[in-house]
Amino acid sequence: MEPRQTEVSIPLQPPGRRPTPAAGPDGQPRDYVLWSLFNVLLGYALAYLGCLCFPALVFSIKARDCKVLGDLAGARRYGARAKALNIICSLVMVLAVALIITAIITAMMNSRT
Repeated sequence: MEPRQTEVSIPLQPPGRRPTPAAGPDGQPRDYVLWSLFNVLLGYALAYLGCLCFPALVFSIKARDCKVLGDLAGARRYGARAKALNIICSLVMVLAVALIITAIITAMMNSRT
């Protein structure tokens, strides 16, 4: 006699309820403070680009304040803005690093000739 295999699936979400994309595992909105702080510190390390990332840190702190006060709608709104600004800042940082590496490589190639 050969054993039969059956597929078992366990639903991870309660039926009829979907978490919001900007919500954490417990349903609380995310504030992205650590990401914003990392962007600001890395921005200041790379040619003073941290001033471009400072608004993301401000919106992240506002989102955390709203979350602490219980204003979840405001926290979601500020969290979404902080997320968008953090994405823009991260892309600027990647471009800055790529430009710095390109400049170093071109300087090394020109110094050889």
